[in-house]
Amino acid sequence: MRRTVRDAMTPSPREVSADETIVAVAGVMRDEDVGSVIVTDAGELRGLVTDRDIVVRAIARGVDPAVETVDAIYSGTALATVAPDTPLETAVDIMREYAIRRLPVVEDGHAVGIISIGDLAIEIDVDSTLAEISASAPNR
Repeated sequence: MRRTVRDAMTPSPREVSADETIVAVAGVMRDEDVGSVIVTDAGELRGLVTDRDIVVRAIARGVDPAVETVDAIYSGTALATVAPDTPLETAVDIMREYAIRRLPVVEDGHAVGIISIGDLAIEIDVDSTLAEISASAPNR
């Protein structure tokens, strides 16, 4: 049986509006214990913002996160996405090609999931250290 992205993705990813402040989005990440959220503008997928984006593109540059919106820091240029029925191996190839750790899963123009390298490790290389770490309960 061919394994697809749908088998490994985290469904219903958290979405935030491009005009939300960085502080508000950081709060969403904290409250929902996630490291990335989908960025939308009027319901249209624009990109992905990660906890690393917040640190490197905002905090480290002295941007005021209470004033500046995620529109200024999210990763969106040449955004790579996959469909739910994409084979897992293809998702791996895309992530390798773009050197990314998370990939939005899109169907009919809307984000329906997100797949990470940890998700792929759990599905493809269950005995790997990354799979073991990714399958563990989060530290709180």
